Amino acid sequence: MPRLDVPGASLYYETQGDPDSPALLLLHAGIATLRMWDPQVAALSAHHYVIRFDTRGFGQTTTENVEFSNRADATALLDHLGVARATLIGCSRGGTIAIDLAVASPERVAGLVTIGSGPSGFPDVELTEREDALFDKLDAAFTGRQWPRLARLEVALWAVGPTRKAADVDPAFLALAQELNLRNVIHATEAPIPIPLEPAALDRVSDIDVPALVTVGELDVTSSLAHYEFLLEMLPQASGCTFRDTAHLPSVEHPLEFQRVLVSWLATNSL
Repeated sequence: MPRLDVPGASLYYETQGDPDSPALLLLHAGIATLRMWDPQVAALSAHHYVIRFDTRGFGQTTTENVEFSNRADATALLDHLGVARATLIGCSRGGTIAIDLAVASPERVAGLVTIGSGPSGFPDVELTEREDALFDKLDAAFTGRQWPRLARLEVALWAVGPTRKAADVDPAFLALAQELNLRNVIHATEAPIPIPLEPAALDRVSDIDVPALVTVGELDVTSSLAHYEFLLEMLPQASGCTFRDTAHLPSVEHPLEFQRVLVSWLATNSL
């Protein structure tokens, strides 16, 4: 299993494709691992060098409880693989990391794709009563250290979405979403300390002057929908796509549709 030792951690990563092809760095959501990208890797690697890794606290990466930077971890992996620039593709938390990296190290970024993501420093958004109730359940499970229950509640909020019930979604997708998040339960008691970007990306996204594809699921939480509108307005070279009949994980729930949009956008922008 390929690993990269960085200060205080051992990052698990995978690559596929020709290293001489344009590079793509895939950054997973906070309710998943690098396995969330499995449906797209074969198609993407036909013309790209596809890189993905489990960030600290997720999947097969191991970490000590030290201060760290997700941006530094991602850059260290690119350096290790000899990649000068990559198109960053991030879902949710992974998209926030991608935005931070694009702000902090623009010379390393050829393009940017976000899925249900917002910039660091984004102010709190007023939620619906249903969303507030779901977050209250998450907080109670966290306080009670009920980690498997917390993982399932996270899937109910994010993957199913606040406006659907579990019975409304494909059982195979729901099972996969649960599996992706339950793999992270083993990391529940880890406490690495992320170093935030200073200043935050919120007021700096207009400096990200590379092609950007901003996407969201139409049934995502209110905050993600607000992030989508903000990024679409503020990124200089942004185009947008709203995926129908899905919430926070459109690339997992509708993998072929997401793949079609992404591959077309990469080709259009010569990335």
